[in-house]
Amino acid sequence: MQGYNCIMVYNSSRSKLLFCKRIKDPYEGKYNLVGGKIEPGEEGLSAAYRELEEETGITREDIILKHMMNFTYFNQNCVVEVYVGSLKREVGLKPEKHPLLWLDMSEDFFDLDRFAGEGNIGHMVEQVRIYGDGI
Repeated sequence: MQGYNCIMVYNSSRSKLLFCKRIKDPYEGKYNLVGGKIEPGEEGLSAAYRELEEETGITREDIILKHMMNFTYFNQNCVVEVYVGSLKREVGLKPEKHPLLWLDMSEDFFDLDRFAGEGNIGHMVEQVRIYGDGI
């Protein structure tokens, strides 16, 4: 089963969440969380840190990620591991390809016209709000 990761990066005050604006399909033009593919033999948390640095410039020194949940898609033979963290300090973002921006936590993350993931982003935000970051 192919592994992917999805990374929820909050600013240090937890008032904003980091998104990329997709410039190609899937979800072209919509806001999505950063993340990517877990390579064969790669541990999930290591892959999350690698992808985060590749896509944003944020390093292990800037954030502590916690594993919050997985989504398993048997019909697509893949699993998405979801990681959460808050920045320890302000950082300069270095986008890889998709533009990066901070969105306020007052956003409607369930808005399917603006956000990728068929409502999963809203679900993940609510899980963090109610139950915390994970382990």
